Amino acid sequence: MAALSLALHALASAIWVGGMFFAYVVLRPSVGPLETAERQALWQRVFSAFFPWVIGSIVALLASGYWLLFVTYGGFGGAGVHIHIMHLTGLLMFLLFFHLFFVPWKRYRRALAAADTADAGRWLGQIRMIIAINLGLGLFTIAIGASGRFWP
Repeated sequence: MAALSLALHALASAIWVGGMFFAYVVLRPSVGPLETAERQALWQRVFSAFFPWVIGSIVALLASGYWLLFVTYGGFGGAGVHIHIMHLTGLLMFLLFFHLFFVPWKRYRRALAAADTADAGRWLGQIRMIIAINLGLGLFTIAIGASGRFWP
């Protein structure tokens, strides 16, 4: 069961962090030449498809992570420092995503529905900033998780 939980944990993190990497590093510069309204509509379609995957990944990460923590390590006392770091950065990532989802994403969709491209652009900028922060945290967390058991 530990192997299955660890595999689920790794896959969920790959989906979430890999999706952010693709969106930020590949898709974002590629849509620059599009007209503002076309670009904003594209981002709405992209995020509408991606965010359910993020929510599913968060559920999988929490379930598999806490299962591993409490069943495999016997709780926080039996976990190495790398597990504590992953726990902290993971919780921060979840909080940032849920802020993104319930504040700028909601306001972005509202601005697009009102055809207010200036306001939508402002909210899209906030979404980009949060994704950039979460991408950095996600890459850091994966590196910690992959290397932590080999620390002295």
